[in-house]
Amino acid sequence: MTSTIAPRVRTLVLLLLAATGLLLAGAGPVSAHAALTGSDPRQGAVVDKAPQQVSLTFSEKVALADDSLRVLDPKGKRVDRGDPAGTGGTTYSVKLHSGLPDGTYTVTYQVVSEDSHPVAGAYTFSIGAPSKTSVSVDDQAAGGGVVGVLYGFGRYVSYAGFIVLVGGAAFVLGCWRGGTAVRSMQRLVVSGWLALTAATLGLLLVRGSYTGSGKVGDIFDLDLLGQVLQTKTGAALVSRLLLLAAAALFIAVLFGAYDKRDDEEKRDLTFGLAIGGSVVAAGLAASWAMSEHASTGLQAGLAMPVDVLHLLAVAGWLGGLTALLVALYRAPVETPVDGAAVRRFSRLAFGSVLTLVVTGVYQSWRQLGSWSAFTGTRYGQLLLVKIGLVVLLVGIAWISRRWTARLAESGAAVSAEAAEEGESEADADADADVEKERVTSGAVTSAATTESGAADTGAGAGSERAAQLARQRAAVDTARRKRERDADPNRFGLRRSVLAEAGVAVVLLAVTTMLTSTEPGRTEEQAAAASSSATAEANAAGALTLDMSFDTGGEDGKGVVRIDLDPARAGANEMHVYVLRPNGRAFDIPEVKVAFTLEAQDIGPLPVVPDHISTGHWSASGVQIPMAGDWKIAVTVRTSDIDQATVSKNAQIG
Repeated sequence: MTSTIAPRVRTLVLLLLAATGLLLAGAGPVSAHAALTGSDPRQGAVVDKAPQQVSLTFSEKVALADDSLRVLDPKGKRVDRGDPAGTGGTTYSVKLHSGLPDGTYTVTYQVVSEDSHPVAGAYTFSIGAPSKTSVSVDDQAAGGGVVGVLYGFGRYVSYAGFIVLVGGAAFVLGCWRGGTAVRSMQRLVVSGWLALTAATLGLLLVRGSYTGSGKVGDIFDLDLLGQVLQTKTGAALVSRLLLLAAAALFIAVLFGAYDKRDDEEKRDLTFGLAIGGSVVAAGLAASWAMSEHASTGLQAGLAMPVDVLHLLAVAGWLGGLTALLVALYRAPVETPVDGAAVRRFSRLAFGSVLTLVVTGVYQSWRQLGSWSAFTGTRYGQLLLVKIGLVVLLVGIAWISRRWTARLAESGAAVSAEAAEEGESEADADADADVEKERVTSGAVTSAATTESGAADTGAGAGSERAAQLARQRAAVDTARRKRERDADPNRFGLRRSVLAEAGVAVVLLAVTTMLTSTEPGRTEEQAAAASSSATAEANAAGALTLDMSFDTGGEDGKGVVRIDLDPARAGANEMHVYVLRPNGRAFDIPEVKVAFTLEAQDIGPLPVVPDHISTGHWSASGVQIPMAGDWKIAVTVRTSDIDQATVSKNAQIG
């Protein structure tokens, strides 16, 4: 049975790692956690004279670099003076050169949100009248490309290392202290420490390029590294490295000095290790809480300690689960993990799950803010996937608890039977020894005198042969006991259920990593509300803005098309068309067509084919509306050679 289990374990682990890699690769660039909620001039606006500055307003405070805000003329030349600055609250501006000619200008921004994630985007406005522009703003978000993949992989490895390090050490110290002398447990915890340390160093190096140029060559730029060290995220990563040095001392004591102490000294040392280890583990968890989601937004003072508890509970459950899996498969026969250790871990896991539920409910409320965000935002959708995985994991854990109870019952029965057999065998051996001593005592005495010389000559060879036979008997006995242990159906069932738990945990960790890199639902909905407010203001000023959702059914076929018509009156009008993804990012499609129909007067459809201006932006000048009325505005979007859809809305023009 063992020979068939090991290949299956290796195959399943490889498949799970491959699935995790696909999840991370498919995650794409991270979503911005600070959203652009307003601008002056606003997106697509046509102003009469050149503004003195361009201002952008975000949903939270952001960090700026010298070239974070750039304004480009129709030929792609910079017309801003650089050195953007905050003008109060969450609004930031950059001065423009005077005497700018008419035409369409492109505003690009790349900043870092307060919770450490890069934010990038672009939009256009026009002076006098729209014009063609040579500026091409691609759809790649900040934090994408090879550098984004490296940073995302480093984040995943750092989470995994933390879970294995903290959870593995907690399992050994709190559930199975005999594991301090087991080589496989030592390797597991040390591997977690090495993974977390290497990932933290890697994140420090990649961070500058990740939030800046996105170029692989800038990873080893020492100037960028110096800038990173001055940021909140850089300070958190350095603090994590210092805490990992303390964690190394903890590991050395746990797997070195601990096993050499007597029982009384072990009790004192256990208390000290528990206190010190808890402080180090909480500090490591705080290095995430103080620099990411929990550190900004609503109730940050409460959210950070809740986040620390959440991370520690995850480590106690999933890390301990990993340690239990290793113990069940790799522990030597001489020191097997017993039912008592499994029961202790079961209680630890139960407490961790309760903590996860309480802290998770609070975090969900804080990041979502409404029930609609569960299905209406990417963050909510990922959170639903995570909740489903946690429920599945709890279900499998319940099965594991049943196997644990059966294993404990069978272990107690086997121990009682072994004790009875041991007593009867001891009595029989004692009687046999007495009889043997009586019969052979005389023979031994005479033989000792006669063969003393020969015995002295062959003593060396006999001792070596006896030692060899003893080693062979020990190896055979170990193999026999291992077969008997692995043949236990209760232990085999527990192994399978724990392995299934570990498999789900790998995927759960991947989804959690993606979740921490996704814009919270509350922020996304606030940005959408701000955009609607800006649209309402524009409409009040005489312009017309319509948003229409479309779905062509093909790949990348869902989105929103926005029509801006200015001044939305009879006669000549300026029209801008924007195509946006569901998350609000502009993207290009092969074709956009617009038609106006006044059904009450049987006028139209009047077709308009706008010109492509920039990514996700089309424009048409002099759009003639012959008379005022309730016009039907139909937009046809084509996302591929065969996938297209037509959506329409009625609006009062004039």
